[in-house]
Amino acid sequence: MKVENLKDIDLKRLTRKSYGDDKALEQRVAEILERVHEKGDEALYEMTEKFDRVNLRQKGLKVTEEELQGAYQEVGDDFIQALRRAKGNILGYHEKQKRVSWLDPESDGSILGQLLLPLQRVGIYVPGGTASYPSSVLMNALPAVVAGVKEIVMVSPPRPDGSLLPEVLVAAAEAGVTEIYKVGGAQGIAALAYGTESILRVDKITGPGNIYVTLAKKQVFGCVDIDMLAGPSEILILADESGNAEELAADLLSQAEHDRLASAILVSPSRNLLEETVKEVERQLDELPRREIARASWETYGAAILVNDLSEGMVLANEIAPEHFELVVKDPYSWLGRVKNVGAVFLGRYSPEPVGDYFAGPNHVLPTGGTARFYSPLNVDTFMKKVSVIGYSEEALKRDAQQIALLARREGLEAHARAVEVRVKEGEQSNGNDDK
Repeated sequence: MKVENLKDIDLKRLTRKSYGDDKALEQRVAEILERVHEKGDEALYEMTEKFDRVNLRQKGLKVTEEELQGAYQEVGDDFIQALRRAKGNILGYHEKQKRVSWLDPESDGSILGQLLLPLQRVGIYVPGGTASYPSSVLMNALPAVVAGVKEIVMVSPPRPDGSLLPEVLVAAAEAGVTEIYKVGGAQGIAALAYGTESILRVDKITGPGNIYVTLAKKQVFGCVDIDMLAGPSEILILADESGNAEELAADLLSQAEHDRLASAILVSPSRNLLEETVKEVERQLDELPRREIARASWETYGAAILVNDLSEGMVLANEIAPEHFELVVKDPYSWLGRVKNVGAVFLGRYSPEPVGDYFAGPNHVLPTGGTARFYSPLNVDTFMKKVSVIGYSEEALKRDAQQIALLARREGLEAHARAVEVRVKEGEQSNGNDDK
């Protein structure tokens, strides 16, 4: 890894993110979805045995109360205490996001308004594979709880012994998940979207997964809602000369260890800081248990970029629109107003990215792949829908009938116009003949 000037950087390499470019993979996912749609539980058993090498036909797909209680015996009190502290912080943060229904009475007797209603049943996907994420359970389930969702269904791929990680099960119980099933991959998404004999379909699916999960969510959208198309993890750090190379290297690697496709970018006007951090990354890589994954990420999608000043660095950050953005400068709050396109911003050296991942309270399910330009983090509104309320009075309809009918007839919709006019007494409306 070398320090590179901004003008020499291939931004396409760093910002490459696409969904569905592999048509063959899309077709395989479509076949999985169709199989589950047609065969239900039988397809889930077949695919769990094929992909996860686990036969669940005797034990069934659903996690039992006995399994939940056993998980509590395995994880230890220190984990439970930390989990509950994190849960309290996450609940407190998301409680502040709640909005209420409203009605606005007019002087003519009309009432307009909006109902904010929770979704009835949602599904959350929790990845397995190279790492397991009890923190993701909290981040997906707790905003739904705050929103008032009554049924929260979790799916996650089983381990070789047919169980789920005890930490994930405890997190689900603590977070208010009402049903847990041992099924992952595209087939898990299909079960949530279409329903099977064991798993009733949901209204919305949230949570990240591998490329099969992402493509499955993309293909079932419309049958159900989804949160976003989540890609590999990203971090971009903008630092000035006050930055600490050891700390910055650790922050970069905190994302690189997630996935070989994760990106970790350091931007600074200080060449010395960039060079020292690159050396520190190399040193710390050798100490990591997941060093092979982190090294592949760093060598392929990592970067140390020299800019002329912090203003140029901020423009670059907003252009890349990273999932996580650390602003490690002398006065980070003075730069906050220039932040436009990021998933979450971390201010100062004492706000490293893992604080947001686990404990602070804001949601760690964030837009990736540049979608922070238009997506928001997972939040309470994710699990709610809005219903418009229209209660016109007789006075208001008489007043507005002529113009409503005129607009309807200009669109060629005569029945629309008549549906208004039939309610207004003769002589108190325009017949709209000039517009026929």
